[in-house]
Amino acid sequence: MRFNTIRTGPANGAWPLRPRTPRPVVAGPADPVYNGRMPLKPSAQKVLDALRAAGFENAVVELPDSARTAAEAAAAVGCEVGQIVKSLLFRAEPSGRAVLVAASGRHRVDERAVAAVVGERIGRATPDFVREQTGFAIGGVPPVGHAQPVIAVVDEALLAYERIWAAAGHPHAVFPLTPDELVRMTGGTVARVGLAAAGA
Repeated sequence: MRFNTIRTGPANGAWPLRPRTPRPVVAGPADPVYNGRMPLKPSAQKVLDALRAAGFENAVVELPDSARTAAEAAAAVGCEVGQIVKSLLFRAEPSGRAVLVAASGRHRVDERAVAAVVGERIGRATPDFVREQTGFAIGGVPPVGHAQPVIAVVDEALLAYERIWAAAGHPHAVFPLTPDELVRMTGGTVARVGLAAAGA
C-alpha cells in the first residue's frame, strides 16, 4: 500500500522568517527598562534623572528611528507635527544670556516676539554655545536638565494640545508631557512667538 506524503511547510523545509518590528524602549517607574535591565543612552538617562529630580514622573522613550526634526518625531510617535516641542536655543544681546524657546513643531520662531518677551534682541546660538549652556547637542536638546540656567519662553500654540512630545537628550529619545508640565518644568513665559512654517 502506498501513502501519499502531505507537506505542511515550504519545499525546502524551512519556514520563512517574519521581519521583526523594533519596539520603542520606554523608561519609567513601572517599566523594566527603568529598573536597569535595558539602560537608556547616557544623554537620555540624564534627562530622565532631571525629570525625577524635579518631581516629574514622565517616561523617556527611545525610538528605533531618528526624531531629530519635528516631522521625524511626529512620524515616530504617531502624532501631529504641532504636538512636537522644538527646544531652540538663542543668545540674547548684549547680555549673552541663553534663551530657550519651546516652540510648536508647526511653527518658526518669531524672533521679534521673543525679543519683546525677554527685553533684548536675540540671535541663533552656535552649536558650541548650545552644548555649553544646555549640556546637549543640537537635535536632542530637551526642555529640562540644562547645564546652565536659561530664560524659557513657551509657544502658546502648544497649549491647544492635551499631550505633547519633547526631545530627551538624544536624536532617538523623546518624552510625553502635558503643556502644563512643560510650563512648570521650564518656568517659562507663555507667549505668541510662532510663525507658520513653510508649507504648514
